[in-house]
Amino acid sequence: MDKHIVFYDAECPLCRTVKAVLKRLDWKGAIFWFPVQKVSESTRERINAYKNMYDEIYMYTKDKKVLTGFYTVRRILSVLPATVPLAVLLYFPFIDYVGDPAYRFVSTRRYKWFGRVPYNNQ
Repeated sequence: MDKHIVFYDAECPLCRTVKAVLKRLDWKGAIFWFPVQKVSESTRERINAYKNMYDEIYMYTKDKKVLTGFYTVRRILSVLPATVPLAVLLYFPFIDYVGDPAYRFVSTRRYKWFGRVPYNNQ
């Protein structure tokens, strides 16, 4: 596959909304979105040894690198033409010292703030 693969939590309303917006901005079709809920159990076990897939967004890049959390968001924004100017700011030196904790702050509270919806294979 010649696309980046992004694994997102389809039970998270925030995640689903962000995915829907970013998908509309993906004019080149550069990203394939895949719900974490559809990842096979054996694959999830292997990946969870590294980090829990439900804790952060994951990306498997076209060049076969795995990114998580803030680094995934930054890469997604750098791939979409409309969000490149924002992405440039996220690559400034030391911005990850703020961006990564900010991402984790929101990520760990997303269910409390936005609730959880059942995944129904959308």
